[in-house]
Amino acid sequence: QASLYVGDLSADVTEDLLFKKFSAVGPVLSIRICRDLVTRRSLGYAYVNFLKLADAQKALDTMNFDMIKGKPIRLMWSQRDAYLRKSGIGNVFIKNLDKSIDNKTLYEHFSAFGKILSSKVMSDDQGSRGYAFVHFQNQNAADRAIEEMNGALLKDCRLFVGRFKNRKDREAELQNKVNEFTNVYVKNFGDDMDDE
Repeated sequence: QASLYVGDLSADVTEDLLFKKFSAVGPVLSIRICRDLVTRRSLGYAYVNFLKLADAQKALDTMNFDMIKGKPIRLMWSQRDAYLRKSGIGNVFIKNLDKSIDNKTLYEHFSAFGKILSSKVMSDDQGSRGYAFVHFQNQNAADRAIEEMNGALLKDCRLFVGRFKNRKDREAELQNKVNEFTNVYVKNFGDDMDDE
């Protein structure tokens, strides 16, 4: 597999521009910018297929977070296996991030624990929303990141780092908490108190 996902693209980035950029690393077989089916507007991400795996690796190592049209691009291996993407294996959730932490800083801090398949600081029009996801190649790397970084200070913010839980698991956990009862016994109210 010599295919890279290229994310966080400006809407006006073209296949030609990406071809010129990535051809500097090695022969490119194809580039596809994903577009809205109706409007044909860019969805902000693309796939670049290299002839050689080594060239794709070189692009990932040297071009991740490069600026294109004023925005840093985010590169990762294209993960076509939907089970791996959605299983949660190796996936870590991080919250209480300082608003200044961007994708590059997140990647740099967490890559010490193992190979990262993808990482993303969630943001909106105002910037960072204070939480992120990092998907490691294996669960051991994710566990090391959780052990080392949970409760650690990063830019004066104490991080929460834990295993990613999908919505279904979070809702089931919440329902279990709701179903737990706690009985409280209170006495000595006085004689003037009744059941009402």
